[in-house]
Amino acid sequence: MRNLNSVAPHPVRAEPFDKLRVNGGGSPILVFGWGNASRGDDALGPLFIEQLRALALPGVECLDDYQLQPEHALDLLGRARVLFVDASLSCTPPFEATAVQPRRDASFSSHAMSPAALLQAFVDVQGRAPPPATLLAIRGERFALGEAISEAARLNLAAALAWAQANWLR
Repeated sequence: MRNLNSVAPHPVRAEPFDKLRVNGGGSPILVFGWGNASRGDDALGPLFIEQLRALALPGVECLDDYQLQPEHALDLLGRARVLFVDASLSCTPPFEATAVQPRRDASFSSHAMSPAALLQAFVDVQGRAPPPATLLAIRGERFALGEAISEAARLNLAAALAWAQANWLR
């Protein structure tokens, strides 16, 4: 057993929050998709990220998770803009893209935050405006546990990816 009292401390280099990069990138554009691959079309966000990563676009960092959480506010540091990508049962097919503004909502203190609440968390922690953000909601149809992604969702995903490449990631 190791005596922790005899271990020399590691030097800690303090960096200002705006110099930190939680996921190792320094890209001006962050594309953040979330969802659960075990729930059919809820996988649209992570699938979008998977396909975008394969393109290896310069200046674009991709991040995916099961849901947005307060800690993700740090991923917004140093970004010129952010594209949030999620599946939606209520948007118009094949997808909708809307600007997102910081706003406290019912998800603000939960483990599953909205993009607006995440931007508000950034404002609260950083004391300044977040980067401009857009929500890309991709229409899904089936969200049951264990269900495969629907064909309609696959087509909507392809349309959303083409739109993002042509209009948002340039």
